[in-house]
Amino acid sequence: MVATNLKAETMKLMEKRSGLEVEMNVIIQRLCQPGGPGLSGNLLDSEGFPRADIDIPAVRADRNRLAELRNDHKDITEKIDANIQVLHSATLKPTTPHIINSGTNNQDSNISVSSSFGDSFTGSSSSSMDVDSVVGRPFAMIDEITEASPAAEDGLQLGDQIVKFGSVEIGDNLLQRLAAEAQNNQGQAVPLVVLRQGSCINTTVTPRPWSGRGLLGCHFRILS
Repeated sequence: MVATNLKAETMKLMEKRSGLEVEMNVIIQRLCQPGGPGLSGNLLDSEGFPRADIDIPAVRADRNRLAELRNDHKDITEKIDANIQVLHSATLKPTTPHIINSGTNNQDSNISVSSSFGDSFTGSSSSSMDVDSVVGRPFAMIDEITEASPAAEDGLQLGDQIVKFGSVEIGDNLLQRLAAEAQNNQGQAVPLVVLRQGSCINTTVTPRPWSGRGLLGCHFRILS
């Protein structure tokens, strides 16, 4: 009974988190539209006066709301992580497919790695409970995307859960494999399978140099 209630609570939290991600993406798209100020662009012109081509109060309101949503998203994710840890400890069996070996050194909680090509990956204990095993289990989630980056331009969204990135699927040494996959496919479209708001999406992303850091310009949070 306790496990059933905990699972129901976790599913509600996941639904709430999905709603936050939708609102966050709407704000990000609005701020990053052509001619827009972006997530952190200057609101003053070259002479130090408020820009006349944008609605500054609206931009500030959007940025403040986005910051609130990101904090709420973080809090909810931490609650989901804690609930899933309890559920997994009670129900996980050794024969369950697609489970990362808990003994893998580079998958320990709170690991933060910057790969050789500059994009960042963070180990964590979050996962999704309602993933169809036919599709595959997601192993990472995008929790940050830089404006005008390859990831943003290729249509990736906050909250996307990565099921397959090129040849990389759930398993060991995910951090190194993701970094190598992007590095080895510079300038080439990499097939990508993501779970987005409960739906399986097949898309591509092209790792490439741009004005910012790395080849993708997004942050992957490793799930376990």
